[in-house]
Amino acid sequence: MTRIVLYTTPFCGYCRAAKQLLQAKALGFEEIDIASDAEKRVEMIDRARGWRTVPQIFIHGHHVGGYYELAALEREGKLDAMIANAPAPLADAEQT
Repeated sequence: MTRIVLYTTPFCGYCRAAKQLLQAKALGFEEIDIASDAEKRVEMIDRARGWRTVPQIFIHGHHVGGYYELAALEREGKLDAMIANAPAPLADAEQT
């Protein structure tokens, strides 16, 4: 299962564009609104290695970047491959 996480704010046009791109590909994602959540904003900056703009996008825990980087992956035909390379699920013994 693909795990996509987007850190966003409500009035961000690039955030909307990123969500539309993912929705057009029928991909589910978790959206984290950082507009009024200082802890989540700090979490995003830490995970994105200092990037402060939104959206910040992560696929399988890998930092993709913002909308421009996501769109470039799509244009170059690399987004589908990145999504297809989902980490293997843990074996039952490892999950306990």
